Amino acid sequence: MRKSLLSAAVLGALTLPAAAFAAEEASDWAFSSNVAYTSDYYVRGLSQNFHKPALQGGFDVEHSSGFSAGVWASNVSPNTFPDASLELDIYAGYGGQFGDSGVGYSVGVIGYTYPGGSWGDCIGCTKADGVTPASDKSWNTYEANFGLSYSYFSAQVSTTLGNWFGLDKSTGYDDDSKFTTYVELNAEYPFGDGWSLIGHVGHLNVTADIAATNAGYLAYDGEKSPDYTDYKIAVAKSFSLAGSEGWAAEVAYVGANDTGYWSDKGWGGSSFNGRSQTADLSDDRVTVSVSRSF
Repeated sequence: MRKSLLSAAVLGALTLPAAAFAAEEASDWAFSSNVAYTSDYYVRGLSQNFHKPALQGGFDVEHSSGFSAGVWASNVSPNTFPDASLELDIYAGYGGQFGDSGVGYSVGVIGYTYPGGSWGDCIGCTKADGVTPASDKSWNTYEANFGLSYSYFSAQVSTTLGNWFGLDKSTGYDDDSKFTTYVELNAEYPFGDGWSLIGHVGHLNVTADIAATNAGYLAYDGEKSPDYTDYKIAVAKSFSLAGSEGWAAEVAYVGANDTGYWSDKGWGGSSFNGRSQTADLSDDRVTVSVSRSF
């Protein structure tokens, strides 16, 4: 259970009469943190670390008004994000409910940042001279989102506020990738004793494809569209361990119906840092995660 840091500090540092504590109102702010280990960091149907394990963690703050914000980080593969081994997400939002309808809503913004990484560090992503970097744009991506929820179900639409991971004409695509959208449907059904069943389906629509004149990119398999539909089904369990609360574990089956762009023969599954290693980033996999919240 989350506890306000302000309340904890007051209780731990001061010795006051019991009446004073009774009169003190609970804080409107709640702070929490989390850490996790996952066997393969999948997000929206794609492995972010070339099918390697990841360590993750974050901090969150919530206000009773419905405002929330936080930061979260995970290691990622420099094969996909050259010179960047860390994803750092920064986000904020507001949520509430429409009267007594039971229908919840949320609006928010999030930035996916990759410190130190950019297209300028991509080996092979060069202009016609074969030497000059195609672009110095960063991988950083910023989105706005809107969601609805009811009972066990939720839906969310996210759209980029700028280019999606820097994709535009300078990086070998036929247009800029502003307003790339991701639409998702989610369900989580609890069935007692901390167990729950989770389902997810989402679709990515990128507003740019690999340019038809970009023979170097298309040489991988000829598939020029990054679009795909992804899916996930999981079983999760919350539990206590050695008297400590806040633990959870999840076993999930994840993947995407990619047409080849993200495969080990496609541009998305190649190594951008000059290595010969490739991976089918959308491959169907079983992942195992263990986490704890504080």
